[in-house]
Amino acid sequence: MDKKQLITLCLDIVNGKLLDVQNAIDGYKIDLMSETKSSAGDKHETGRAMLQLEMEKLGQQHQTILMQKEVLSKIQVAVSTKIALGSLVVFNGIYYFIATSIGQVKYSKKTVMVVSVNSPIGVLLLGKEKGSKLVFNGKRFVVQDVL
Repeated sequence: MDKKQLITLCLDIVNGKLLDVQNAIDGYKIDLMSETKSSAGDKHETGRAMLQLEMEKLGQQHQTILMQKEVLSKIQVAVSTKIALGSLVVFNGIYYFIATSIGQVKYSKKTVMVVSVNSPIGVLLLGKEKGSKLVFNGKRFVVQDVL
């Protein structure tokens, strides 16, 4: 598997999420500006407050996605024998890409779980090598490969 292409795929996914969140924020800004004061003043204020809360949530999502993009941009494609940020790991026939929390992606006709170094599986895998034995969710596994 070409990790450079996998990183590009992950960046495309993250950029898509970033665009979706930015479009939602822009839509809420328009809604907020078009909120007109009516005779039902409390209803108007409640509507504005709800829009602002949604914008705050989207703002937090925006920051999280920007951090994901930053993590992906820092990944080196060099192969290491020890599992670290940017490692592609195979155990129990499943591919794990240690990067950022994106989840399951299809790449090169395979399913790859893109996980953060801070996720439970990421923390467990960090520093391990090919042949390392580990227990995850009560099951025993052996690291089959580190790419």
